[in-house]
Amino acid sequence: MGAVPSTPRWGGSSSAARPLDTAEYLISTFIGDESFPISSDFWHKLLELPLNLQWPPHRVHEACQALARNNYHTRHLAKILIHMAWCLQESISTSSGAPSLVYVKAVNAVYISSVFLKYFIENAKGDKIEDLYLSLDESEPIPTDITKDLNIEDFVMRSVLSFIGSIDVSPDTYLLHLELLNFMLIAMSTQLLSGPSPGPEDVNPFIDAAMSQESSLVILVVRKLLLSYITGPSISLNSASYSIYSEGSQPGVLQRVSSAAANLMLLPFNFLVSSSGEGSRSLLADCSLHVLLILSHYRKCVVGNEPITDKSNDTTASDSLLKGSTHFSDNPYCKALERATDVEFDRVDTEGNAHAGPVLRIPFASLFDALGMYLADEAAALLLYSLLQGNADFLEYVLVRTDLDTLLMPILEALYNAPKRSSNQIYMLLIILLILSQDSSFNASIHKLIVPSVPWYKERLLHQTSLGSLMVITLIRTVQYNLSKLRDVYLHTTCLATLANMAPHVHRLSAYASQRLVSLFDMLSRKYNKLAEMRDNQMRLVKGNSIEGNGLADDTSTEMHIYTDFLRLVLEILNAILTYALPRNPEVIYAIMHRQEVFQPFRNHPRFNELLENIYTVLDFFNSRMDAHNTDGEWSVEKVLQVIIINCRSWRGEGMKMFTQLRFTYEQESHPEEFFIPYLWQLVLSRCGLSFNPDAINLFPVDPPSEKQSDYEVSSNGHVNGESTKHAVFVEP
Repeated sequence: MGAVPSTPRWGGSSSAARPLDTAEYLISTFIGDESFPISSDFWHKLLELPLNLQWPPHRVHEACQALARNNYHTRHLAKILIHMAWCLQESISTSSGAPSLVYVKAVNAVYISSVFLKYFIENAKGDKIEDLYLSLDESEPIPTDITKDLNIEDFVMRSVLSFIGSIDVSPDTYLLHLELLNFMLIAMSTQLLSGPSPGPEDVNPFIDAAMSQESSLVILVVRKLLLSYITGPSISLNSASYSIYSEGSQPGVLQRVSSAAANLMLLPFNFLVSSSGEGSRSLLADCSLHVLLILSHYRKCVVGNEPITDKSNDTTASDSLLKGSTHFSDNPYCKALERATDVEFDRVDTEGNAHAGPVLRIPFASLFDALGMYLADEAAALLLYSLLQGNADFLEYVLVRTDLDTLLMPILEALYNAPKRSSNQIYMLLIILLILSQDSSFNASIHKLIVPSVPWYKERLLHQTSLGSLMVITLIRTVQYNLSKLRDVYLHTTCLATLANMAPHVHRLSAYASQRLVSLFDMLSRKYNKLAEMRDNQMRLVKGNSIEGNGLADDTSTEMHIYTDFLRLVLEILNAILTYALPRNPEVIYAIMHRQEVFQPFRNHPRFNELLENIYTVLDFFNSRMDAHNTDGEWSVEKVLQVIIINCRSWRGEGMKMFTQLRFTYEQESHPEEFFIPYLWQLVLSRCGLSFNPDAINLFPVDPPSEKQSDYEVSSNGHVNGESTKHAVFVEP
């Protein structure tokens, strides 16, 4: 793979007879030490050639090493990126977007660029990627249609984004769209080289170039990525369009491999050799979603004493920040997603909140249905969270839907299967429920929706259960799972906060949900009593001058305070139901009467006594009615319930103390990027089949393969791959 002639031979009997030699020759020339001008015919020959060589992984790795050695002199990586951009521009300018030759050249250029760019990124020294040499040599003859000071990253990303945003996915363009999404993931993977907290020294040339594009292009791209996710175009991967990329069951030249040594596996060829096209819908949809999420959650850290240029609204502004301070520049993709509106609803702005410039318009109904269908996927849950948390119009749209079960049922099923889920996914789903529960109309409507059956709930047959009752049951079950497995305070808090928001609006809570609610208090009280016993034992050690005992006692006291808050919160939930919704919930009264002994030990507790006064006021009222009611024989459940229902009508709430109604809201932390960026890249690497040199990853800790049990190994303290999952703040106004 050394020096080669300046003008590769093309045609002739030798080339015609041995086309494989021609392909081998051109690839060897590309990675060799001879520099070919950007206007050389060599590039057209390379990109027009059907890439059907079968190279084993070690040869691919050797080719990448050779280009890395020679690229400083040849600048061939920069040149093929420029040719890739030209091919994409030519594809856009044609009527169909994919004439045969231009299409072949574009796919080849994107694919070859992806293979070598990925190697350069993951083998960069430290987090510096200057070795890419994304510029042309000063002595290079420059064609008239490009300038000397051309910013190659910007030129390439503008061309890639323009193709994605303007060309529809079709059988002719499907593979090119897929390769471009793969290219974007690779180009943006420079984030993996930096730490979890973005800093001004981070180098992310391609994603920074994507951030600098005009707002009109950004909106086109976000719209197309969302539509690709929503529709998930189903294209047969065995189409004749792709015959040049596979021969029988073999992938093409520079084939994708999962070898840890080569680390050159890209995305589609794993699927191109499949015998059916079943995976193609999710492949394009998933890649589109991952690209969109990475773009929208990116944060560029800049130094405050420099003026900020934001091309997203074609204006230049300077922030009056302290010299040397850092901040995050605006993310136009995040803004586009947050300002998206429904294509079916053109609301006139009456509050002066209109946004200047173009606005993203997407079909909320189709997006709602797609999210409901694929919420078992973690990336889908992240998209739903992003929309509910950042886009007021979409949140309002969801809250007025009458078929909330479309979203809630897959969320509740995923929480039911919590042991099979990552703790990050559990958090995201619980936060989604918390955000929804902040709306009183949501809390009221979920009790009017009746679910005929819940086949995935195995412990008990749930028949004709309200969605609200099922939500209560599932949240309590999640608390129980967390108590026994994860033992994470924030997960407890999220579940109980959601239940507290729901409590005043509970309507005809089912018998099973009511029982589980009282059992929740019993379960937490037993944990509290156990901690109290441990503390007493440890205090005896402290009196014996044991330093170890003193430390243990402090830890136990802290945990006791936490469980004291949990028990009080459960009592607040019961109080809210009894204060605001007692006549509508006879099953809750029955459950409290049936297990009234669990409250007795806490009746004189200073933190609980005032809340328990209300519960005992209700108990006294209904116990006295039971005593006054003459009955023949034993009390049955039906008879007790009948007495409760009759006396609910005469209940006036006399003697009840009114407490301020609890209302918890979700508030994103000040630096959410420290959670979302590592989490997103963990999803990309585990879901997309994209391998990356683990030694080069600094964004999150990487477990050794032999010790890793799953993509997201959950430890007992609720950490994922060494990263704390705490990222939510709950505010009680």
